[in-house]
Amino acid sequence: MNFKGFQKISLIDYPGKICAIVFTGGCNFRCHYCHNPELVIDFDNLPDIPEEEILSFMQKRKGLLDGLEITGGEPTILPDLPNFMERVKKLGFLVKLDTNGTNPEVITYVIENSLVDYIAMDIKTTLKRYKEVIRVKIDTSKIKDSVRIIMQAASDGKIDYEFRTTIFPEFFGEDDAKEIGKWLKGASRYILQKPRMEKVLNKKFKPMKFYTDSELINLAQLLPNCIIR
Repeated sequence: MNFKGFQKISLIDYPGKICAIVFTGGCNFRCHYCHNPELVIDFDNLPDIPEEEILSFMQKRKGLLDGLEITGGEPTILPDLPNFMERVKKLGFLVKLDTNGTNPEVITYVIENSLVDYIAMDIKTTLKRYKEVIRVKIDTSKIKDSVRIIMQAASDGKIDYEFRTTIFPEFFGEDDAKEIGKWLKGASRYILQKPRMEKVLNKKFKPMKFYTDSELINLAQLLPNCIIR
């Protein structure tokens, strides 16, 4: 695995659980506001963290940690992801996967082989506006497929999940919220994330404004089971 970062404990990233977090290098998106730019474009310059080092740490934390979150970058672009997830599961830990949803076949595989317990999928904006955010061309039908797969698997009791959006007025307004609310009707958890601007991928990106708390509350009312984080 192409691991470029390791956080040994988190109390907030896996709802209701205590987890460690590994960060993979590489991503197929180029989102303006990505707050892990070093994992998108400069990851080759970061030192590798051996898989065995992570697994050894997890082995020693049995009974102290509930699980491991795998984030990025975009983990699903790495072909050896399922094998690593299987090794973590064999240690007895829960696995949380963060993904942008562009590889529904990977999502299907890890669900059907019981390699994942929780999936957090980014919803950048409405499908017709995706390119404004991600700055690359993608097949948005794959995003739709991933949403459908995740919601169906949760309905079947196989996983828990959340959809989430880092929210900027430039890319996500009231009309977008209404459209996404219809698209994701019935979703069990949708999270609006306030932006973090300490470091971003596109240094030229300067938001016109940020939503106020009251504006976020109004938008949240248009989305299914939405909370603000």
